[in-house]
Amino acid sequence: MKAIKYLFCAAMLALFLSACASNQPSVFSTSTSASPDSDISRVPWDYRVVEGKVGDIIGSDMTILPDNTLVPNDGNYATGDAVWTLQYMDAEMTTDANNRNQIQLSSWNTLKSYKDQKSAQADLSNLKISLESEVDLVGVYKTTNQGKTRNFAVLTLPSGNRIKQPISDERYTALEKQKKVKVLLEEVHDFGDYDSVYAKFRGWAK
Repeated sequence: MKAIKYLFCAAMLALFLSACASNQPSVFSTSTSASPDSDISRVPWDYRVVEGKVGDIIGSDMTILPDNTLVPNDGNYATGDAVWTLQYMDAEMTTDANNRNQIQLSSWNTLKSYKDQKSAQADLSNLKISLESEVDLVGVYKTTNQGKTRNFAVLTLPSGNRIKQPISDERYTALEKQKKVKVLLEEVHDFGDYDSVYAKFRGWAK
């Protein structure tokens, strides 16, 4: 089983290196749940670069300190070497018939190691992209609780997911009759299928 695990990790690294030009299936999948009124999908959620040091060399693998994460030693690192790792987090999203989402986040998992931070950040910048876009505004509404009023806007993002955002009285008035609105987005790409993207709201465009 251990050998199978290592082979799987190596295969994932090779898949990432050729992600942009590959037609390999995505590691994030979409399926229908047991309930006919909801869908379950797994989407890319986040990536990060983490600095560490090589701990133990175990066969063709190595541990990364301080968490003793075991990864393939593809770069022929030695104990004590500085190393940067690209890590990913995905999310299991359940969408019901009313387009309401429940999200369960995974833990961080190591994808690839680098000898320098610049190379790691270059890959990260291709997987997480910030941009400005015009999206559909589903509508705005108010709620009142114990005499306090709160305003919300509901948006449909390019990847099809709906989100709710608190807004000020001024923005409520500005958006009340709008059908489209400009926002700031972060596109998170699937490292196994680069064309598979999950869009995340990052603010209102000025």
